[in-house]
Amino acid sequence: MTPRRRPAKETARLGDEIYERDIRPEVEADHHGKYVSIDVDSGSWAVADSILVAAERLREQYPDAHDVWTVRVGFRALHHFGGRPLRRAE
Repeated sequence: MTPRRRPAKETARLGDEIYERDIRPEVEADHHGKYVSIDVDSGSWAVADSILVAAERLREQYPDAHDVWTVRVGFRALHHFGGRPLRRAE
């Protein structure tokens, strides 16, 4: 049976909230530019140099993670198009 998933906007809202409240203070200084995948149900997370590896690490530890949100440390967006990255305002 496939687990029930929440709407994407709700996953994004919860993921951003968990990141800002619990994770950002722990990763901001040492992991700038890396990716953090967050299980929004448990608040568990994994950090890696790529989106795929971060998600794989999270699912290795928490195979039941279904609603996963990924953020890039120090940036407002995962990717950018154009001449400069979308860095977080200081």
